[in-house]
Order: sequence, then C-alpha cells, then structure tokens
Amino acid sequence: MAHPEENLAGLGLSVPEVAKPVAVYVPAVRSGNHVHTSGQLPMRAGELMYTGKVGGEVSAEEAVECAQQCALNAIAAVKAVVGDLALVKRVVKVVCFVASTPDFTGQPGVANGVSELLGTVFGDAGVHARSAVGVPVLPLDAPVEVEILVEV
Repeated sequence: MAHPEENLAGLGLSVPEVAKPVAVYVPAVRSGNHVHTSGQLPMRAGELMYTGKVGGEVSAEEAVECAQQCALNAIAAVKAVVGDLALVKRVVKVVCFVASTPDFTGQPGVANGVSELLGTVFGDAGVHARSAVGVPVLPLDAPVEVEILVEV
C-alpha cells in the first residue's frame, strides 16, 4: 500500500494546514493508541466553503465537497498529533453532522464524501464504523461537520 499522502496526491489533493479552532479546544487529542479529532468544519484557506442548510442554500453535491474538505481537515489534525499518516493503523469511527432542511434525508450520501476519501487514502485501514446525523444548525452556519477516531 502506498503512503497515505501519496494516495492523496493521486487525487490531486494534499494535507492542508490544520484548521484553526473556532472556540476553546484543540483540533485533535491522542489518548493511548487512539487519536480523536474535534469536529472539523469545511474550512479551506481559513474560510467556510459554503454556508447554509443542505437541501436549501447548499446542494447535496456541494455538501459532499464540504464533507471531503472536513475529512482532509481531520486528516491534517491527526497528522499534527502523530507526525506521519503511515502510523494510522485504522480509521475506527466517523461521525458526520449535516445541517439540513427538515425534508432532506440524504445525510448518508453526504457522509459518503468522507468515507470514500478515507478509503482511498488509507485503503483497508480506512474502512470504518459511521454515523450520519441531520441537525438543524452547525457552528458558523456550516453545512457539514465531521469528527474521526483513528487507531495508531
């Protein structure tokens, strides 16, 4: 298996800078052999990619893009704690929150943006348990927020 960052490069992506927290917390914490990330918003170059509710101001396709950026930001937070993404033995759990209109029921499809990226980057180690949760609002009016738990 190629190095996770080589897999990202194959997609035309790279590990971004760690997104600056929007309140009083750290992006990720290591506890024993696990790294827990804080919820990651779809921040790119210090700004939200989109704002609003999925099924309203934000399309499902745009939400998938947001979920992928959240995953990249989570990967960056993990790398900042462990130093080398090759140390990730397994992505254990993903939680994807989707701020959506009451009639939008495509949260699992949005979360696929995270799952597919993690699978490509980490191969079999990227296969994980997952929750996709619809919520009325997220911080800064972000449409998606993602947290991950990895074993190192």
